[in-house]
Amino acid sequence: MSKIILSMQTLAQQSRAVFACAVALCSFAACSDNEDDGDDASEGGGNTSEMTFFVTSTDHDGDLGGLDGADEICDDLATAVGAGDHTWRAYLSAENDGSPIHARSRIGNGPWMNAAGEMLAPNLEALHSASMNGNAEMFIDENGDRIDGQWNGSNGMNGSPPNQHDVMTGSDENGMLIMDMVTTCDDWTSNTLTPGPQVGHTDGMGPGMDTSMRNYTSWNGGHAAAGCSAADLQMRGGAGKFYCFAAD
Repeated sequence: MSKIILSMQTLAQQSRAVFACAVALCSFAACSDNEDDGDDASEGGGNTSEMTFFVTSTDHDGDLGGLDGADEICDDLATAVGAGDHTWRAYLSAENDGSPIHARSRIGNGPWMNAAGEMLAPNLEALHSASMNGNAEMFIDENGDRIDGQWNGSNGMNGSPPNQHDVMTGSDENGMLIMDMVTTCDDWTSNTLTPGPQVGHTDGMGPGMDTSMRNYTSWNGGHAAAGCSAADLQMRGGAGKFYCFAAD
């Protein structure tokens, strides 16, 4: 009888040992799954450390603190997503007391990559070529998000987000200063002047997703904003956003 009891005790001990091993293995597997999930999540949003171009996620009026202030905004936004190890420049032209500063001369020579790791353009010539149009998937902000615009029906009506595809440049399609009938908001220090600066369309679309006219498709030189105030910039589909490029 004692041998039977001893055998049962031994069997019970072995069962407990097997159960403990199973729990340990299960816990290890769970930890491994969690680590894998974390790795997958970290690979999902593109590599912003390689980003050299973006549209500002923040909204502004025409007073950016001048070109220096606009450059600082670019640097702050880039730094916040881990891409601060570049010399960031705002794609803005300025009158500069009769000695024009052209947006294209401020941004280096490329290539430029967006937050999704996609190449926007390899060099200045390609960036300003006639075939370069706005594209909601390419002209994205530093977080990798698209800018609300005609592409998703944004108009602020019936609960949809406001259209914000107008991006300030003060430039023509070649990235050169425009002085005829538009302003640079007193070289980006005024939020009261009218008319407003030249803007381009991040999505390359006009009303109703129309792409039949060049001023609809241009990413940098589409049309003039109504004025330099936040309200005037919003009037025709903007929010005072601008482009940032790494110049190095």
